[in-house]
Amino acid sequence: MTLKSLMLGAVASMALAPAAFAERGSDGEVKIIYWQAPSILNPFLSGGTKDVESASLIIEPLARFNEKGELVPWLVEEIPTVENGGISEDLKSITWKITPGLKWSDGSDFTSADVKFTYEYCTHPEGGCAQVTKFEPVASVETPDDLTVVVSFKEATPYPYTAFVGGESPILQKAQFEACLGAAASTCTEQNFNPIGTGPFVVDDFKPNDVISLSANPEYRDPAKPAFAKVTFKGGGDAEGAGRAVMQTGEFDYAWNLQLAPDVVAEMEAGGMGVPVAGFGPLLERIMLNNTNPDPSLSAEERSVIRPHPFLGEPAVYKAMSMAIDRPLLVEVGYGQAGKVSCSWVPAPEAFAYQNEDCGTQDIEGAKALLDEAGIVDTDGDGIREKDGVPLSILYQTSTNAVRQDFQALIKEWWSEIGIETELRNVDGSVFFGGDAGSPDTFQKFYADVEMYANTFNGTDPQAYLGNGLCDKAPRPETQWQGENISRFCDEEFDALHLELSQTADIEKRQEIGRQLSQIAYERGAMIPLVHRGRLSAHSNTLGGVVLNVWDSELWNAADWYRMEE
Repeated sequence: MTLKSLMLGAVASMALAPAAFAERGSDGEVKIIYWQAPSILNPFLSGGTKDVESASLIIEPLARFNEKGELVPWLVEEIPTVENGGISEDLKSITWKITPGLKWSDGSDFTSADVKFTYEYCTHPEGGCAQVTKFEPVASVETPDDLTVVVSFKEATPYPYTAFVGGESPILQKAQFEACLGAAASTCTEQNFNPIGTGPFVVDDFKPNDVISLSANPEYRDPAKPAFAKVTFKGGGDAEGAGRAVMQTGEFDYAWNLQLAPDVVAEMEAGGMGVPVAGFGPLLERIMLNNTNPDPSLSAEERSVIRPHPFLGEPAVYKAMSMAIDRPLLVEVGYGQAGKVSCSWVPAPEAFAYQNEDCGTQDIEGAKALLDEAGIVDTDGDGIREKDGVPLSILYQTSTNAVRQDFQALIKEWWSEIGIETELRNVDGSVFFGGDAGSPDTFQKFYADVEMYANTFNGTDPQAYLGNGLCDKAPRPETQWQGENISRFCDEEFDALHLELSQTADIEKRQEIGRQLSQIAYERGAMIPLVHRGRLSAHSNTLGGVVLNVWDSELWNAADWYRMEE
């Protein structure tokens, strides 16, 4: 099977008979490998996909998105709507009805108090929460009884499915985390590494940035699931090693995020032990532009906090940097059919994607002319332009990955052609995407001028995700460096438009505003979009039930996985 047919075909290899589960735990062990190792199992303290997805085996939201992007009930009876009375006519509240009889893995009852507590945990004024934009519209959460949650909004909220929905917004157990509010959140190691959950598995042992050992949850709501008694969740290594471990050697059953060149994937598939699965969601590889000053001579309270950046706020600079990039070549080199040129922060669903005709055209001479017109020239003949006496010298960081290092090398060369000097740095992905507030190497800390990575969002409506561009969502010391406005971008029109989006019901108008927000982020210096990436993972030939989901956690239906005979 070619990679092209994968991307254009079904989201997963589903020509398999449905599982007939004999009993919970009857299929032994399943082995999962994420080459970016999880560093924490509390997604509210990490913006890393690796942490969100590993935690999704343990803790769950009230509702989530299936492989078609459809909202489905998970810990509730139904999805609230205006028609069924679950959403008020004035769109100012939503009522969730919890499924009776749900248990936490410690045997205690799952109740509305846990849901309310999760809201209080993420919005505590003295804490930092990586998923706080999910709760941006919320005014209060009330619990009329143990099985009812009423979320009230500050204004009429046409799209109320953000808080407690999707793998990025799961429910924490109040009894376990109630001493972890505010500034204490990051100090609760036991809770953050061993959360009690409602999901199909429970943590036996967690070694950060290495391996997680899990067992079937004895209190899981379906007595016949999960089929696997044990999970070994290995982290670390690289994408190539992970892919080979599934498709060539058969050491593992599932490998995530195979960010590899197309010919490498094809070679692995020829090994005959497993198959790749792929699909396009809203995953965008981009370069984030630091809108603050990352000068290492600044204090810890000022570095990547105070504004402005010495030169990246100049439109001629960031526009020239974007013009110098050959995006079609990046797609060809890095992803082949698993990539598309895009200059939209939200590349999917397509109706929300900002279209730019010039995005796919490299223009080195135009970039030079733009800088010349702005008076940003090389004054001393060393080949490096200066702005107000400051050389355009950039530290460009990303995670360690062969494709990303190829991108870095190409982009460094293109930027040198227009008079920008670039130093390259790469950081182990387990650290770069970790949530350690004490580490200088996380993407949230952003101790560099530019950094490259990709991320995505749950569901098909990008309102909460676009909220990551709001001025007040920048990581900083008082939030323990949590927050998803990584570039520290701040634009009054962007903030006002996002507020309008949150109050707009008409879907076509929502899509128009979404496109405008992506356009502002691109044209005003939040980021340089590069490639709309397909998600590419792999599973062994003996692992059944896998349904790749590009709209939620890839491990969303791990409870349905089972062992097949070859």
